[in-house]
Formats: sequence, structure tokens, C-alpha cells
Amino acid sequence: MLLSHFRSHPSATSTSTLTSTLTHPAWARFGTAVVPNRAHANKMQVALVCVAALTVAACSSSSSTNSSVAPSTPASVTTDTATADTQAASAGCSVKDAGAPTAAAVADAASDYDITSFDGTIIRAHWFPLPSLAAGEVAPTVLMGPGWGSGGDTNPDVVGILGQVNIATLRAAGYNVLTWDPRGFGKSTGTITIDDVDHEALDVSRLIDWVAEQPAVELDQAGDPRMGMIGASYGGGIQLVTAAIDCRVDAIVPVIAWHSLVTSLFKSDTAKTGWSGILTLVSNGRQVDPHITNANTSSKDTGTVSDEDKAWFASRGPGDLISKIRIPTLIVQGTVDTLFSLNEAISNFALLKNSGAPSAMMWFCGGHGICLTKPGDVARVSDASIAWLDRYVKQDAAVSTGARFEFVDQDGISYVADDYPVAAGDALKAEGSGLLSLTADGGAGPVTNASTGSILDAVVPPITPTKAANAVNVKVVASATTAIMIGAPELTITYSGSTPDGVRPTRVFAQLVDDTTGLVLGNQITPIAVTLDGQPRTVTVPLEVVAFTSHPGTSVTLQLVATTVAYAQPRLGGSIDFSAISISIPTGTGITAK
Repeated sequence: MLLSHFRSHPSATSTSTLTSTLTHPAWARFGTAVVPNRAHANKMQVALVCVAALTVAACSSSSSTNSSVAPSTPASVTTDTATADTQAASAGCSVKDAGAPTAAAVADAASDYDITSFDGTIIRAHWFPLPSLAAGEVAPTVLMGPGWGSGGDTNPDVVGILGQVNIATLRAAGYNVLTWDPRGFGKSTGTITIDDVDHEALDVSRLIDWVAEQPAVELDQAGDPRMGMIGASYGGGIQLVTAAIDCRVDAIVPVIAWHSLVTSLFKSDTAKTGWSGILTLVSNGRQVDPHITNANTSSKDTGTVSDEDKAWFASRGPGDLISKIRIPTLIVQGTVDTLFSLNEAISNFALLKNSGAPSAMMWFCGGHGICLTKPGDVARVSDASIAWLDRYVKQDAAVSTGARFEFVDQDGISYVADDYPVAAGDALKAEGSGLLSLTADGGAGPVTNASTGSILDAVVPPITPTKAANAVNVKVVASATTAIMIGAPELTITYSGSTPDGVRPTRVFAQLVDDTTGLVLGNQITPIAVTLDGQPRTVTVPLEVVAFTSHPGTSVTLQLVATTVAYAQPRLGGSIDFSAISISIPTGTGITAK
């Protein structure tokens, strides 16, 4: 998925540090990726990042184990019309009889089963029924998918990183838990196709067939277990494609997932080589689709990928499959996620709303990135996740799922709104001009002094943008009153320039810097395609979404830069003259501090 080697830099994490970090037991937990052959770790110039270490930051449990509470009154604005729709969907779910799944118990692991999928692929499943159930009692079930490169969680006792949602958390809340090794990873066989609707999603449907036959499982009807799904990154993407094709899934909580692997990995046809090597590292010795290998090679060689490979990544979804989802969906995304940015969540949320699916969206300071500002309430994601499952899987109408939209700013303050997009306030605007030398030095990043207390500190800073020395700067002064910047800033540039011929793309990059702290807003930077043939041109582009509170007397600075550690190095040499630069940063109203 992430397709090249780390850019060399004097501050890059040492191989010994990477090896130590990657072999930490925490990497085997929910939402992580682990090295399939650790003997090769010290040969890789890449970092494998824990994709959910900061995702669900505290345990939350429910004392209720009654999974048959009848819905009564709505719990919040999110659930006003959801209960009837959810019940109707469940009642209308037509279960196809695929036959009893073949499952073989694994001799050396009491919780493990090898389940034969639709095409003969063996999927290793890990089953953890609720231990408090007496004979004949049943409970709802949650399927929890792992992050890219990882097998499913197998430890039912140890609370995960920062108390994240894991097997212990879910069982304490009253759920049976099934985890699994996605095809090609862990002990599962098959070719890795990146949460493909025709492969990995069908594997999960077969797992649901198996769950429906277990004695501890509550059923909505024969073959149809009362169930939800949770998981981060790769474990979030699989929820979206499965829910689109299998009506037996009753509710999902996709965390730091994606909408399109094209917009997330190849924005403006520029390879995100800062998040490089993940596929190379974790698929070492694994059977991967050839498009993954091809894209890796071309990203390193040219900074772009072929149209054929791009089309393949686009087909991995979930994309427009989101429109087929009708079940309650809580989307959780990170404001500092530099792999799957907030745009990915916003696209999915919009499609869910259009289809009428009960939905909510929450942004937190974390994800595929490091939180360099105040994180706020680190328990709120896990609390919200369990509440969502309790409300829509247990169908407990007494549970409040909160506002439809919630986010956190750089001060750690949580805000809520009735919906997203929020009502528009007065945009903050500025204009400028300047000449940018297209040189490698002085670009955006890396972070060199991160100390957040996270294991991500060892691996994410080298690919995180910072204030650049070589930049054209445009200051945006705050208004006289506090304003919340929320949404995608709009940038218009009129420019001309030239650069030597070459195979690499011609690009510049745009980022916003907090002048008070010197930090890049959300650690986000946006590649912009430019045509450098000496002719004047004008282009308008949206930048990555920000969530930032602007205080009176402060400012942020737009920087246009030539290079960044986050993306492939573009063609260099020459310069670009920005004769006019216009930036408009949206603000919101109708937002309440929580």
C-alpha cells in the first residue's frame, strides 16, 4: 500500500531503533503491523508504524450483558430514526445458505480454527466466547480485524496499548470476540489483495457463517448472528467492504480507514513515499498481488505509478461501495493522520448520509501519525466505540452515542456539532507572492525532537512535515475573535516556471504552520501538480482538511515548498514564480465545546 523506501536523512531513525520498536510486543496488537520475518528487519530502511496505538486510548466496559433490550426512545440526535431502520434491515436480511463452513481446530491453540473460505483459502480464526456465559446462554459477537501485516489479536487478557479496545475490553462489555489473520498474513494462506470486496470481504462472510453455528452466539435468525465489527486501518477498511455486501453485519466502527487508495496514497499523482516500505516490509515472503510490487518499483524510480496500477488500487475500495451500506456506522479518523487523512473519512461520511445509513463521525489527535499538540480526552474514542456497539448491536436504547460530529483541536478541546460540514463562518483570507527555488534542501520535515511518549516516536518523525526553510510564505492573521478553522482551505496560485527535463513529476507542496508553536497544522501537507513550461498558469486546489482554533492576536502561515519527507521527491532544478497567491481558510459556526 505504501510504496517505497524512506528518504535518507541524517535524523532518520537508526536500524537498531527500528528493529527494537518493531519487535515490541505491542506491535502484535489491534491495528498494528508486525514484521513477518524479523531477521530481515535490520536490512530494511523503512519504518513500520503502529496504526492504532493512539486510536482507542482507554478501556470502557458495560455492566450490562442483556443483548435483547427492546428499543424505546432515541438516545441522541444520531439515533433519531435509526432503530426502526436497523430492525427492518435485520428482518429483511436474506441469508444465503453457503453450506456449513469447514473448520479444523488447531491442535496447539485452544482458541484457533482453520476455516476454509469460498475459494479454498485457509483463514486462521481466533475465537473468544464470553467466559461468563452459563450453559445455554448466548451473547452478541464482535469481529475485530487487525491492521495491515498483522495476524488477529490472540491475547484475551492483556489490555492493549494505552488501554485500547481489544479482546479484553470487548468481553468486559459483554461480547463474544472473533479475530482472524487476513488472507496472506499470519497463519492464513492466499494472495494479499488489500481488503478486496471479491476476496477479503468474502473471507469475512465465511467467518460469519462459522460464528452463526457457535453455541454461545445470539442469532437474529438462522445463519445470522447478532454482530458488529471494529478495527483500525486495514481492520477498518475490511468493515466497510464487508458491510456493503453482507447484510448480517449489524453495526461497524471503522477506525482510521480509507475511502480511496488513490486519493490517500497517490494524491495529485504523487507517491506518498514518506509512508513507504510498509508493503515491502510486511509482505516480505508473502504472496502479494503483482500490482503492489509494480507500484513499489515505479514509486521509487519515478515518484508516480502507472495508470494500470492506479486503477487496481482504486478498485480495492471501499469507494462507492459505501453507498450500499445501510447499517449504523461510526467513522473515527485522526486529525494528524498523514496516511489516511480526514478527507478519506469525510468522503465516506458523505456517502453514508446520502444512503440514509445511521452514522456519526469523530476526529481525534492520532491515527497514522504523532500527536504533537494536546490530545484531549484520550478515552473518548474507546468510550464512543463501545457505546456505538452497545446501542446498535445490543440495541440498548438507553445508551447515548453523542453528537453526530465531534472533533478535537490543537488545545485538546473537544467540540460537537449537529453534522458535518458545519455551518460556515467567515473565512480567514490572505494574499501574497514570491519566488521558490526548486532545490532539495530546506524542505518540509522531518520532525527531529518528538517526545510524545508513544512508540510511534521512533518511526513517524522522519516522515512528518515541519516548517520549511526554503518556502514562499503568506501570513494569515487571525480575526478579532476566536474562530475555529475546520474544513479544507482553498488555495489559488498564478505561477510560471521552468525545470530541466526528467521522469519525475513537477510538483510543489502546500502546508499551514502555526506561528505560535511552529508546528504544521495536523502535520498535513498537500502536493500540487504544476506545469513548468515558462507559461503563466492558474490553478485552484483544496488543501488537506484542518481542525484548528484561531485565537485573536495569532496567525498561521501558508508555506509553498519544493520538497517534503512525506511525498516522493519531484523534479528539481530551476524555479517557480508565484505572481499571485490567494488562501481562504474556512471557519465554522454552530460548534459547541464539549
